[in-house]
Amino acid sequence: MYNTGVEKAQIKMSSLADLPAAASLLITYFQDEPVILFEGPMGAGKTTLIKEVCCQLGVAENVSSPTFALVNEYEATGTGKLIYHFDFYRIKDEREALEIGALEYFESGNICLIEWPSLIPNLLPEHYLLISLEPDADSEERTMIINKV
Repeated sequence: MYNTGVEKAQIKMSSLADLPAAASLLITYFQDEPVILFEGPMGAGKTTLIKEVCCQLGVAENVSSPTFALVNEYEATGTGKLIYHFDFYRIKDEREALEIGALEYFESGNICLIEWPSLIPNLLPEHYLLISLEPDADSEERTMIINKV
């Protein structure tokens, strides 16, 4: 299931049953980089993966896509750490992200989980984790590629 390297990891998920283990491994990368970008086609499983990550980080409330709000804030129970979940799918330009204070969130040191980051390329921090989800068209299989940038 795992093929890891220093700056890159590849995780194969053959079904949803593999999701908890993949999310757990992904969380180990958060120690070094709290800004995590999620790329992949519609339906690749970005939000599903983020829900599992939040669950494992101790978020007790319902995690949902912030498609219309642009950002949801969660608190990890026990640690009190804040987690910000962004979805930029519906923005028309980067000004919308600036208006909600995206740069301040990204620089806060809190975990920032960002869906559709390709729509805000000029606002992204210098360093981040890039998670690419690649679904297999003929099965439930997903490949998650983690790159430290």
